[in-house]
Amino acid sequence: MALFRDGICATAAIALSCAASGAQQREPSNLLDRAQSAVSTYINKLAEVHCTEDVVQAKVQPNGKTEKSIKTQYDYFVLLQGNGLDLQLAESRLETIKAPQKQPPMLLTNGFSMLLLIFHPYYRAGFTFTPEGEEEIGGRLAARYHFAYISGMRSPAALALREREYPLNLQGSAWIDGDTGQPLRMDAELQHPMTDIGLRSLRVHVEYAPITTIPGNAVLSTIADVDLETPRQHWRNSHAFQNYKLFSTDATQDPNVKVHANPAGAHGDSTQPNNEEKP
Repeated sequence: MALFRDGICATAAIALSCAASGAQQREPSNLLDRAQSAVSTYINKLAEVHCTEDVVQAKVQPNGKTEKSIKTQYDYFVLLQGNGLDLQLAESRLETIKAPQKQPPMLLTNGFSMLLLIFHPYYRAGFTFTPEGEEEIGGRLAARYHFAYISGMRSPAALALREREYPLNLQGSAWIDGDTGQPLRMDAELQHPMTDIGLRSLRVHVEYAPITTIPGNAVLSTIADVDLETPRQHWRNSHAFQNYKLFSTDATQDPNVKVHANPAGAHGDSTQPNNEEKP
């Protein structure tokens, strides 16, 4: 994930290396283990889908009113590379509705839908998790956990400033489906202000929901809101994810090209079908 303006970039990780997670556990006592397994499955699902991302960037006045805002739309997908031991995720955002060419500097954010990476085996040890009871989220009974970053450990979020990265000390609450282990909602904020690097506050809200257009009704991100304050400025960005679709691949053959069987052991050129990948 990343947020940046004028050379300042807060990053919540889209790239990681990790150990393969274990098999999913069904016992309620292992709900965090099931969340870890569900998040690993979530990451694999991301490589199979793309969606539309609507982004609103806003600068907020001291009285809470919007001073100015910009709307942009993207074709959004995540590229997955590597294997169970070395997993690399790269976020791709292609503008479909562009913002005006002449615009004031705004806060840019991306990747915060990945906040659930705190449950991933690569990051889970960097947080403490404390149960806070149960609540109903979207008609589902969810277990609420308070999470807090452990100083010095890996964090999926960092502030990139002048070619340096500073891990963000996030804490907050996560609501986990008691049956599936899937995160349904997450709220996060800084444990304490990072005024030494110009970050007074950061608040993140993310929602996940079953997507009926994807086989198996995969639970994917639908909303990611980011609110950030520096000593002099206040920014509020919202990301809405919709129109999820599976990638598909079609094979086409030029009808003017003749294809002949290549006898066993024969050598020479052969014509191959043209594989065209389409979303």
